Amino acid sequence: MNRVSFLIDGFNLYHSVVDLRRIHKTGSKWLDIYQLCNSYVYLFGKEAKLDSVHYFSALAHHLLPSDPEMVTRHRQFIRCLKDTGIIPQLAKFKKKFVFCENCNHKNKRHEEKETDVAIAAKIFELFHKDQADTIILVTGDTDLKPAVLTAKELYPNKTILFGFPFKRKNTELSKIAPGSFQIKQKMYENCILSDPYILKNGKEIPKPKEW
Repeated sequence: MNRVSFLIDGFNLYHSVVDLRRIHKTGSKWLDIYQLCNSYVYLFGKEAKLDSVHYFSALAHHLLPSDPEMVTRHRQFIRCLKDTGIIPQLAKFKKKFVFCENCNHKNKRHEEKETDVAIAAKIFELFHKDQADTIILVTGDTDLKPAVLTAKELYPNKTILFGFPFKRKNTELSKIAPGSFQIKQKMYENCILSDPYILKNGKEIPKPKEW
């Protein structure tokens, strides 16, 4: 059996969906990520089985003043994802001051922290504990390149590839992980959570109007 695990860079995938809606007016943020991942398992042979899906993201509390419902929407979405079988792992946004040469001042920014490290750590955890034979990284972020190269060297009998979200295909990453693939636009359109989504406990969670 080929046990396949997907590691989802939540914000990389989110901005891909936003780009798809902006360019082609299709797709939805109300994405059934588990179904999306499962739809690509066939690529890895008849013995392949979706073993786990790990979702990495962070709650943007710093945006509450401008959008008070943002964190609530994200929490509800994660609750639905977890109900489908996805394992969420949340990082944090941290405040950072960046010097602007134009205005000659330091401006406050918030950056997502720990996500890349968390994804890299999960790669080695799954391989070290022999909990996966194939890992698919759903991202186009080159920050994960060193982790991928090291994992390939330490675990030559395992497979690690990229599933590039829409508009996130990366030639550099494709070279180090031959066999990587682009997630097709139509899959965003086909893999949508029900509205409302009904949790296993019977509670209904409606899709946000903005989504």
